[in-house]
Amino acid sequence: MAERGLTAYRFSVSWPRIQTDGTSRSLNSRGLDFYGRLVDVLLAHKITPLLTLYHWELPQFLEDRGGWKNRDTALRFQEFSSVVARALSDRVRHWITLNEPRVVLELGYRDGTHAPGLHEKPAVLRQVAHHLLLAHGLAVSAVRQESQAPAQIGLADNSAVKIPHTSSTEDTTAAQIAWRAENALWLDPLFRGQYPEGGLAEIMSGDMKIISTPVDFYGLNVYHGVRVRATPAGWETVPFPLTQPHTTMGWPVVPECVYHGLTAIHREYRPASILISETGCAFPDVVDARGQVHDPDRIAFLQSYLEQAVRAKKEGVPLDGIFIWSLMDNFEWERGFTQRFGLVYVDYPTQRRIPKSSAQWFRKFRQENE
Repeated sequence: MAERGLTAYRFSVSWPRIQTDGTSRSLNSRGLDFYGRLVDVLLAHKITPLLTLYHWELPQFLEDRGGWKNRDTALRFQEFSSVVARALSDRVRHWITLNEPRVVLELGYRDGTHAPGLHEKPAVLRQVAHHLLLAHGLAVSAVRQESQAPAQIGLADNSAVKIPHTSSTEDTTAAQIAWRAENALWLDPLFRGQYPEGGLAEIMSGDMKIISTPVDFYGLNVYHGVRVRATPAGWETVPFPLTQPHTTMGWPVVPECVYHGLTAIHREYRPASILISETGCAFPDVVDARGQVHDPDRIAFLQSYLEQAVRAKKEGVPLDGIFIWSLMDNFEWERGFTQRFGLVYVDYPTQRRIPKSSAQWFRKFRQENE
């Protein structure tokens, strides 16, 4: 990372690695020590650590007791956040509570494609969403209470991005209505302390105040979006043409999703600071005869996406950082090792790391747009 001129690194801690059963009864000091060493090496190379407390790794002990269906999981997450903050906040200043809680809900509890692989009813799903949001709010307070220096803390959210099909007033309004329809359930509680109509869950006294604890930044994870146009009934999505480029994940390449994702959250909730906490792409990278990996499709993707981020910033969006998913090729959940997102190629049998052409390109882009 230092050789490539990177100045910040977002990583996640594994809850089961630190608390094997997810409770204060268990503490694996070797797990904490690992992350301490990581932070030390980052700082030694003048790389700012951005620590994510939860990236979908739940201790099995808690899952066996209901997982995120159980309110107690949010309280255990508060304890876990305190443990990590006590250990690392003397060196870590930037924190993310949860990564994409809506993915936990939708893929884990509704569609069953991610752990725990369930297909729950709407009433249960509303409760899971509430417990995830509660865990976020509890973690914000826990980190601030335990921090040994001022902490910057927020959430990483993959909001559903809506893009006007045309620049007409009608399509623009339709896209804004569609955006609220799919995002208010998660973002109104965070920024306004209330659920939109129809988003009710079993709420205890004080829950909404906890959930809406002010954050220092909002993290946007953005990869694609959908186009929306106005109809007499309100709005509808517009399919992409068959010629639309796609990544190997099957996601359409839609650069303007970055601009509309950033401007929508800025227009609706006015967070003081916004990060692009993830953007990137998977393509079928290969090592050539000279041992190099050239990835022009990734460079073109990043060029077009990051230009849209610069566009939004020039129009007043308080964008304060961009993180590319990902530094290295890695294990992509249910896709295993079939998807390569990295700026650095990993030869899995040997663990050899080969910086791709995009790694050098990103260094130059970052230097030109500091």
